[in-house]
Amino acid sequence: MGTTFAYKVRDQRGQIVEGQLDADDATLVAGRLRQMGYTPISIEKRSANRLTADLKIPGLSGRVKLKDVAVFSRQFSTMINSGLSLIRSLAILAEQTENAELAKIVNEVRLDVERGSSLSNAMAKHPNVFNRLYIAMVRSGEIGGVLDAVLLRLSDTLEKQVELRRKVRSAMTYPIFVLVVCLTIATAMLLFIVPQFKTIYVDLGGQLPAPTRVLISISDLLKRFFLGVLVLAGIATWLFRRWIQSPQGRPKWDAFKLRVPVFGVLVRKTALARFSRTLAALTRSGVGILESLEIVAETSGNEMVSIAVRETQGAVKRGDTLARPLAQHDVFPPMVVQMIAVGEETGALDEMLDKIADFYDQEVSATVDALTSLIEPMLIVTMGVLVGGMIISLYLPMFNIIKLIK
Repeated sequence: MGTTFAYKVRDQRGQIVEGQLDADDATLVAGRLRQMGYTPISIEKRSANRLTADLKIPGLSGRVKLKDVAVFSRQFSTMINSGLSLIRSLAILAEQTENAELAKIVNEVRLDVERGSSLSNAMAKHPNVFNRLYIAMVRSGEIGGVLDAVLLRLSDTLEKQVELRRKVRSAMTYPIFVLVVCLTIATAMLLFIVPQFKTIYVDLGGQLPAPTRVLISISDLLKRFFLGVLVLAGIATWLFRRWIQSPQGRPKWDAFKLRVPVFGVLVRKTALARFSRTLAALTRSGVGILESLEIVAETSGNEMVSIAVRETQGAVKRGDTLARPLAQHDVFPPMVVQMIAVGEETGALDEMLDKIADFYDQEVSATVDALTSLIEPMLIVTMGVLVGGMIISLYLPMFNIIKLIK
């Protein structure tokens, strides 16, 4: 393994640039820097203390977001289109990328390219950042000599995926937040407020109304087994997450999400938008239809869509069209199937897929707006019924307070 050297150089515009390189000795570092168009000023071996400072605690290290990869792709495309070499573009991006983890990975990709690896193979070593969709499109750009155009198309695709995720997250965040607040208030009342009223009613004696007795019983059970409830809830959450990630549970969970009232429509439209956008980007970049379908199945985000795409891939291998096997799956509406069929007949499949993706992007936006308008009053009513019902149950005996005192 090479040694890490910190360098200070002057670029062609006379500006000072600092960074680091891995190499066996300082002479090799100087040679690489000159190949990149820099004039070396100083090259120093990094100290052990400096290397120790770069160590990251597992679970707390930086994460590369999809948005970071989209920005990187657009900047990379611009540099290559401007005539900069591949290695120099990667070196500049490693220096200016704000995400430290992505900068480290870009630098590793650059080192692999310097050793003679292709860009796609170098990126394939980092599947958590560059998925199969990314690698396949980059490889097609390398083969066709249109890497800058492919990277630009990739950045557009990733940016639209980021925007789609943001819309879906905005629809889900508000109801989850309100429900958490509601449950927190209810738990606090059961643990701290209801026991105070229980003491008062025990001193007064008499028969309490049924709702009050039920509320006091729930409060007693929660106080007695609170820690046990927390442990059971944690175990149940862990088991549920394991189940939905398993080969048996994932299809059932994704099928259930598609059938959920109100939210199922949003999940389905999101899956269709992602399917169409990804397949359009791959086919336009020159990736073969069978490989494109395999990549789409891996990156669809919904197992029901993945199953449909894999079965379609098998049918296409046997000489069938793309639209006919898709029509056999309920997750794909007739409109989508018909537009894909027209795209196949006219030789404009990528354009039709882009139109489908744009349509469902707009549908997702409209659905999110409609859900926000619908869910807000529903959550207010739910909170009112839960909290208000507890308060009414506590104060019901007050209407009979005089008789209890006598």
